[in-house]
Amino acid sequence: MRRLLSQGPGPAFDPQAPYRLHPQAELRDEEFGALAYHFGTRRLSFLKAPALVDVVRALGDAESVEAAVRRCAVPEAQRPAILRALAGLAGTDMIQRRVSEESLP
Repeated sequence: MRRLLSQGPGPAFDPQAPYRLHPQAELRDEEFGALAYHFGTRRLSFLKAPALVDVVRALGDAESVEAAVRRCAVPEAQRPAILRALAGLAGTDMIQRRVSEESLP
């Protein structure tokens, strides 16, 4: 059963789908984790959990969000919080769903 997380208006965040850092967004390492800045929306997000930073970086070549979470060895107890944080990042367009090449015409 697919579990979708609502992050506000727009499509629900699907942890079983592939995502990536938005092309107009960048991460900058900081002592507390990382700053995420979206040049298009001028939105700044503070990623204060190192595990979250690792997962966001792993999204681009993982088959799904859940695969990225597993690859980064996020402890089971932290996974719900990481998924909520990722849903929030998707809701602000900091990360976006990746379109697979198979679904293109």
